Amino acid sequence: MTDGESIGAAAARFGLETHVLRHWEDAGLLDPTRDAAGRRRYDGGDSVRIAVILRNKAAGLSLDQIRVLLDDGAPDRHRVLEEHIAELDRRAADIAQARAMTEHALRCRSHDITECPRFRSHVADVLSGEARWLLVHTEPMGGPVPSSPSEATCAN
Repeated sequence: MTDGESIGAAAARFGLETHVLRHWEDAGLLDPTRDAAGRRRYDGGDSVRIAVILRNKAAGLSLDQIRVLLDDGAPDRHRVLEEHIAELDRRAADIAQARAMTEHALRCRSHDITECPRFRSHVADVLSGEARWLLVHTEPMGGPVPSSPSEATCAN
Protein backbone atom coordinates (compact mmCIF):
# COMPACT_ATOMS: atom_id res chain seq x y z
CA MET A 1 0.00 0.00 0.00
CA THR A 2 1.26 3.50 -0.91
CA ASP A 3 1.15 6.43 1.48
CA GLY A 4 -1.02 9.40 0.66
CA GLU A 5 -4.51 9.94 -0.67
CA SER A 6 -5.76 9.17 -4.13
CA ILE A 7 -6.83 12.10 -6.29
CA GLY A 8 -10.48 11.19 -5.65
CA ALA A 9 -10.03 11.14 -1.87
CA ALA A 10 -8.06 14.40 -1.85
CA ALA A 11 -10.60 16.13 -4.08
CA ALA A 12 -13.52 14.89 -2.00
CA ARG A 13 -11.88 16.03 1.24
CA PHE A 14 -11.72 19.59 -0.07
CA GLY A 15 -15.06 19.51 -1.91
CA LEU A 16 -13.42 19.70 -5.33
CA GLU A 17 -13.73 17.82 -8.59
CA THR A 18 -10.68 15.79 -9.54
CA HIS A 19 -10.16 17.85 -12.70
CA VAL A 20 -9.46 20.89 -10.49
CA LEU A 21 -6.48 19.16 -8.87
CA ARG A 22 -5.25 18.07 -12.30
CA HIS A 23 -5.58 21.65 -13.55
CA TRP A 24 -3.64 22.98 -10.56
CA GLU A 25 -0.96 20.40 -11.26
CA ASP A 26 -0.79 21.49 -14.92
CA ALA A 27 -0.55 25.11 -13.70
CA GLY A 28 2.48 24.21 -11.55
CA LEU A 29 0.75 24.62 -8.19
CA LEU A 30 0.80 20.96 -7.17
CA ASP A 31 3.30 18.17 -7.74
CA PRO A 32 1.95 15.01 -6.09
CA THR A 33 4.09 11.90 -6.02
CA ARG A 34 3.12 8.90 -8.14
CA ASP A 35 2.77 5.32 -7.02
CA ALA A 36 4.22 2.35 -8.93
CA ALA A 37 1.20 2.36 -11.26
CA GLY A 38 1.59 6.10 -12.00
CA ARG A 39 -1.41 7.20 -9.93
CA ARG A 40 -1.20 10.49 -8.06
CA ARG A 41 -0.76 10.30 -4.27
CA TYR A 42 -1.41 13.40 -2.18
CA ASP A 43 0.48 13.63 1.11
CA GLY A 44 0.20 16.10 3.98
CA GLY A 45 2.30 18.71 2.20
CA ASP A 46 0.05 18.52 -0.85
CA SER A 47 -2.98 18.94 1.41
CA VAL A 48 -1.47 22.11 2.90
CA ARG A 49 -0.83 23.46 -0.60
CA ILE A 50 -4.44 22.70 -1.60
CA ALA A 51 -5.68 24.52 1.51
CA VAL A 52 -3.40 27.50 0.75
CA ILE A 53 -4.65 27.62 -2.85
CA LEU A 54 -8.28 27.51 -1.74
CA ARG A 55 -7.83 30.19 0.91
CA ASN A 56 -5.94 32.48 -1.45
CA LYS A 57 -8.46 32.01 -4.26
CA ALA A 58 -11.17 32.98 -1.77
CA ALA A 59 -9.11 36.09 -0.96
CA GLY A 60 -9.15 37.03 -4.64
CA LEU A 61 -5.71 35.92 -5.81
CA SER A 62 -5.40 34.46 -9.30
CA LEU A 63 -3.68 31.13 -9.90
CA ASP A 64 -0.70 33.01 -11.37
CA GLN A 65 -0.43 35.09 -8.19
CA ILE A 66 -0.76 31.98 -6.03
CA ARG A 67 1.99 30.27 -8.03
CA VAL A 68 4.32 33.17 -7.18
CA LEU A 69 3.28 32.96 -3.53
CA LEU A 70 4.06 29.22 -3.41
CA ASP A 71 7.40 29.57 -5.25
CA ASP A 72 10.09 30.11 -2.63
CA GLY A 73 12.43 31.44 -5.31
CA ALA A 74 10.02 33.93 -6.93
CA PRO A 75 11.69 37.34 -7.02
CA ASP A 76 8.41 39.27 -7.34
CA ARG A 77 6.62 37.65 -4.38
CA HIS A 78 6.50 40.88 -2.35
CA ARG A 79 5.27 42.91 -5.31
CA VAL A 80 2.40 40.47 -5.90
CA LEU A 81 1.44 40.55 -2.22
CA GLU A 82 1.66 44.36 -2.01
CA GLU A 83 -0.56 44.68 -5.09
CA HIS A 84 -3.06 42.27 -3.57
CA ILE A 85 -3.14 44.23 -0.31
CA ALA A 86 -3.88 47.38 -2.32
CA GLU A 87 -6.72 45.53 -4.11
CA LEU A 88 -8.12 44.32 -0.78
CA ASP A 89 -8.04 47.93 0.47
CA ARG A 90 -9.97 49.06 -2.65
CA ARG A 91 -12.53 46.29 -2.10
CA ALA A 92 -12.87 47.21 1.58
CA ALA A 93 -13.53 50.83 0.58
CA ASP A 94 -16.18 49.67 -1.91
CA ILE A 95 -17.84 47.59 0.81
CA ALA A 96 -17.76 50.50 3.27
CA GLN A 97 -19.34 52.76 0.64
CA ALA A 98 -22.02 50.16 -0.11
CA ARG A 99 -22.76 49.78 3.60
CA ALA A 100 -23.09 53.55 4.11
CA MET A 101 -25.41 53.79 1.11
CA THR A 102 -27.55 50.90 2.34
CA GLU A 103 -27.73 52.25 5.89
CA HIS A 104 -28.82 55.64 4.55
CA ALA A 105 -31.52 54.03 2.39
CA LEU A 106 -32.72 52.02 5.38
CA ARG A 107 -33.06 55.09 7.61
CA CYS A 108 -34.19 57.61 5.00
CA ARG A 109 -37.86 58.60 5.29
CA SER A 110 -38.01 59.32 1.58
CA HIS A 111 -39.84 56.42 -0.05
CA ASP A 112 -38.07 56.93 -3.39
CA ILE A 113 -34.38 57.14 -2.52
CA THR A 114 -33.58 58.61 -5.94
CA GLU A 115 -35.40 61.77 -4.78
CA CYS A 116 -33.31 62.09 -1.61
CA PRO A 117 -30.54 64.69 -2.17
CA ARG A 118 -28.28 63.15 0.49
CA PHE A 119 -28.67 59.69 -1.00
CA ARG A 120 -27.67 61.05 -4.39
CA SER A 121 -24.26 61.84 -2.91
CA HIS A 122 -23.67 58.08 -2.73
CA VAL A 123 -23.96 57.78 -6.52
CA ALA A 124 -22.62 61.20 -7.55
CA ASP A 125 -19.28 59.75 -8.69
CA VAL A 126 -21.10 57.35 -11.02
CA LEU A 127 -23.39 60.11 -12.34
CA SER A 128 -20.45 62.44 -13.00
CA GLY A 129 -18.35 59.79 -14.72
CA GLU A 130 -15.64 59.96 -12.04
CA ALA A 131 -16.12 56.25 -11.29
CA ARG A 132 -15.49 53.56 -13.86
CA TRP A 133 -18.54 51.33 -13.86
CA LEU A 134 -17.64 47.67 -13.93
CA LEU A 135 -19.99 44.70 -13.87
CA VAL A 136 -18.50 43.54 -10.58
CA HIS A 137 -17.80 46.81 -8.75
CA THR A 138 -16.89 50.45 -9.17
CA GLU A 139 -13.53 51.95 -8.56
CA PRO A 140 -14.10 55.56 -7.42
CA MET A 141 -11.52 57.91 -8.86
CA GLY A 142 -12.67 61.15 -7.23
CA GLY A 143 -12.74 62.34 -3.68
CA PRO A 144 -15.77 62.89 -1.46
CA VAL A 145 -18.79 64.51 -3.04
CA PRO A 146 -19.13 68.13 -1.88
CA SER A 147 -22.09 69.07 0.26
CA SER A 148 -24.78 71.22 -1.28
CA PRO A 149 -27.57 73.28 0.25
CA SER A 150 -30.15 70.88 -1.20
CA GLU A 151 -28.85 68.11 1.06
CA ALA A 152 -30.44 69.88 4.01
CA THR A 153 -33.86 68.99 2.58
CA CYS A 154 -33.30 65.26 2.98
CA ALA A 155 -36.03 63.56 4.97
CA ASN A 156 -33.32 61.72 6.91
